[in-house]
Amino acid sequence: MVNLIWFGMIFSGLVVAALTGRVDAVTGAVFSSAEKAVGIAFSLVSVMTFWLGMMKLIEKSGMIRWFVCILRPLANLLFPRVPKNHPAMHAILMNMSANLLGMGNAATPFGLKAMQELQTLNGNRTVASDEMCTFLAVNTSSLTLVPTTVVALRAATGSLNPTEIVGTTVLATLVAAVVAVTADRILRRFSYRR
Repeated sequence: MVNLIWFGMIFSGLVVAALTGRVDAVTGAVFSSAEKAVGIAFSLVSVMTFWLGMMKLIEKSGMIRWFVCILRPLANLLFPRVPKNHPAMHAILMNMSANLLGMGNAATPFGLKAMQELQTLNGNRTVASDEMCTFLAVNTSSLTLVPTTVVALRAATGSLNPTEIVGTTVLATLVAAVVAVTADRILRRFSYRR
């Protein structure tokens, strides 16, 4: 559906440019935008490399254990049926820690591993378990203390103060996480009543 929307916008823009005799403006905009996109992509590569390296340092230094210890009671509350020493719990905690630090790219492999491990605990392999649904809600709406990707995008596009969104991001992600977990619990109870 999104592809059709993009196609419609591009096609209508080309038609309007042709009807108004401004095709040369479209050509210039395409080339300048492509040049800007390459510049932003290269600056993002450097920033993402830096933050992924920081995540590795945090993991190797043992600081990640500190985050895991802080998040373990919350994870035990959210996932009471996952054994505490199961590989799924470790992957969930690593995913939550990476998301908390705003490193979604580093969190993705842990999220995939968590889903694989949760599937081993699933009694009905054709339907997602309650724990899998809860993890999906927590992962997609996770609290973020440092939105590194957004800060990197803002810095790459020339923002004068790329970190000014940190406070509102913390608030927005906190509200999103609370709403997602609340909706998960409400929908879980609703599905049990059927």
